Amino acid sequence: MKYVLVTGGVVSGLGKGVTASSIGLLLKACGLRVTSIKIDPYLNTDAGTMSPFEHGEVFVLDDGGESVIDKERRGDYLGKTVQVVPHITDAIQEWIERVAIVPVDGKEGPADVCVIELGGTIGDIESMPFIEALGQFSYRVGPGNFCLIHVSLVPVLNVVGEQKTKPTQHSVRGLRGLGLTPNILACRSTKALDENVKAKLSQFCHVPAENIITLYDVPNIWHIPLLLRDQKAHEAILKRLNLIGVAREPDLKEWTIRTEVCDTLHNPVRIAMVGKYTGLSDAYLSVLKALLHASVACHRKLIVEWIAADDLEDVTAKEAPDAHKAAWDLLKGADGILVPGGFGDRGVQGKILAAKYAREKDVPFLGICLGMQIAVIEFARSVLGLQDANSTEFDPKTKNPCVIFMPEGSKTHMGGTMRLGSRRTYFEFADCKSAKL
Repeated sequence: MKYVLVTGGVVSGLGKGVTASSIGLLLKACGLRVTSIKIDPYLNTDAGTMSPFEHGEVFVLDDGGESVIDKERRGDYLGKTVQVVPHITDAIQEWIERVAIVPVDGKEGPADVCVIELGGTIGDIESMPFIEALGQFSYRVGPGNFCLIHVSLVPVLNVVGEQKTKPTQHSVRGLRGLGLTPNILACRSTKALDENVKAKLSQFCHVPAENIITLYDVPNIWHIPLLLRDQKAHEAILKRLNLIGVAREPDLKEWTIRTEVCDTLHNPVRIAMVGKYTGLSDAYLSVLKALLHASVACHRKLIVEWIAADDLEDVTAKEAPDAHKAAWDLLKGADGILVPGGFGDRGVQGKILAAKYAREKDVPFLGICLGMQIAVIEFARSVLGLQDANSTEFDPKTKNPCVIFMPEGSKTHMGGTMRLGSRRTYFEFADCKSAKL
């Protein structure tokens, strides 16, 4: 197994995620089988209870792992002093190796390459155990099986218009001080790096100039894999991993066509996103990306109209009539309405009104998670005449509970109670729509 680690420095939000996924796409285009791991260095047992305002969208699955604390409680360490090194760092390495060999493409056997994205920024206290573990891991698997790509910032100061390398120099120095040396630098900047800037970074960061690539501003993120290919990023990775003779030149014809289509879209499709966390688009990132891919496939330019669910409610009509009117105008002008997931009862009535409008006006509607439950509640009330129909989450005493708590779910304990994709579901009819979907 070969490993590609993507880390980030200087500031968060530079594009580690899109860099990691673009590298995965590029390596797949070279004919390699690829899998990926995302590591978020926080202490939450699972991310399911974290506010999307704080962390962006959270998507949690069961990886079958157990924590060092679980093992200590069970007595696995036989009375030894449990420490960050070696116990936590060993557990991190074991977890990476265990997850990396799980095939994700439907074929037998492990993938050729695992792309690992380490969340956070180099220097953060939270990520120290992971950095230490990955430093040990890189030594253990050997240089021919491990490639480190460091995403950093090269700002351009408007005063002088010069690309500044000092932030990246300091970031790499900090990374090397923690036991990891980058093989490739991916530098975020407003324009392509000048040759003298590359030479300076190469000298101070000990990375060959040909292994320094620029992530400069492009029309949209679909261009990033093409940007990496044009700068020969795949060659640097393949050379480091001794895969030059195994892989082919990347075939990105289909991706290039899709990117060109994306650049030339003009006919709009308006989707109203009715939710609670509309102030932060990252809270619904996977939904946005799914809509983007779907709109490109339909040759339409996606326009997402963000509507705060509580702005649709009657209370808002009295307290903030302008916001109420603006929200309804956006909803009525949409080609489709999407109500995503969420927790708590704030905005629920607004979502029910959106579902009712979609049903009565025959507007395409998609309810995800809570959004689907909202549609069930609305139908039960408006069509079946069950006026007090509700979810037991919002009204535990409702006489017509059309959405109930799952048998194993806790009504009081928030953490670690969600089903994480590992529960077997049985279809009573194999040819039903759900089974086909």
